[in-house]
Amino acid sequence: MLNVENLTLHYGNSQILYDISMRADQGAITCVMGTNGVGKTSLLKAISGTHPRSGGSVSLGELDLGKLPAHSLAKLGVGYVPQGRDVFPLMTVHENLQTGFSCLPKSEHFIPDDIYDLFPVLKVMESRRGGDLSGGQQQQLAIARALITKPKLLLLDEPTEGIQPNIIQHIGEVISLLRDRGDMAIVLVEQYFDFAFELADQLVVLKRGEVITNVAKHDFDRNELLQMVSV
Repeated sequence: MLNVENLTLHYGNSQILYDISMRADQGAITCVMGTNGVGKTSLLKAISGTHPRSGGSVSLGELDLGKLPAHSLAKLGVGYVPQGRDVFPLMTVHENLQTGFSCLPKSEHFIPDDIYDLFPVLKVMESRRGGDLSGGQQQQLAIARALITKPKLLLLDEPTEGIQPNIIQHIGEVISLLRDRGDMAIVLVEQYFDFAFELADQLVVLKRGEVITNVAKHDFDRNELLQMVSV
């Protein structure tokens, strides 16, 4: 589904990513791992169009995505849940979800029941402002908002950060369910090792902005991986 070839990225004169090549298959979770500061978030920004890459190519299926901006990529099926969630704090839960309608034809401007099946708390808090939700509730809202756009590719950046354990477990169950539906590719950036390793089908390890390992999980030793991604 997703194919990245020789992607490079700069912030000003500083090069952050060096010739990144990877793929993420439909119906699978590709987990990008590595210590802090190796370029994991920058990679998702480059794929999602929120920060322009310097070089290389990104394709979704047979479609070369070129260097389109984030809003255009969202309409083509790239769903992005950024680190920090970025919900609209003064808008209600319902209004936050409705922002996903901008990617859809008018006939699809409604919130599907399965959104509330995945995240029942959002139905209960539908009229609450986004800024009044807990961190875990905001994370569920951010994922739900991305799902509203009906993505072919779902990019998740640190979905467990600052969240209580029971909600981490629920989010893991949702990600697993989305994978099992088989209609999207999922790329997960995650620092919580056990959470990431349990969910992953494919492992991509970054070090200093480069891919040093790209293998199926069943071909890799857990303890060896833990040593590679630990500080």
